[in-house]
Amino acid sequence: MFRHLIALAFTGLALAAAPAAQAIPRLNLSGYPAPAAGDRRWVIQLPGLLRPSADASISANPRDWRVELIVGQTTLVDCNQYSFSARLRPEPLAAGQGPILYRVGEVGPLVATRMACPGMPPRERFVPMAGKPFVVPYNVSAPIVLDAPRPLQLRWRLWKAETNSQPALALP
Repeated sequence: MFRHLIALAFTGLALAAAPAAQAIPRLNLSGYPAPAAGDRRWVIQLPGLLRPSADASISANPRDWRVELIVGQTTLVDCNQYSFSARLRPEPLAAGQGPILYRVGEVGPLVATRMACPGMPPRERFVPMAGKPFVVPYNVSAPIVLDAPRPLQLRWRLWKAETNSQPALALP
């Protein structure tokens, strides 16, 4: 009995000392279908609070933020430029504002320029998918779920907008 009281006291102290911003909600992925055979599921749970930027011109409003999804693969490369093609598309799982599953398909072979690289040993590097950046809204209420064939990987980057907008020039 005494041990249980001590354990409860330490648990209470730990909870009281932990800041509320550290709480991570449980992921509910029950609305998502299972990944296809040979695919791997990647899940990004965005943090609700981020450090404010030291630059006052960067927006602190999450509605002005975006998340870039970077699909790629880690492979041995030399001095050449490498890339591969693939299609990344959103698949809404429900009508309206339901969850979205992002899928990667139609993956092409890894291609490279053909420069000579004398004396340069191969090194491991993350090679991103070719094409325009794939950007999604920043939403802490729902995870970003992506299915991709193996051996592809997912990385992400946060984009924050400036607070000031610039007027456009109107032509007569």
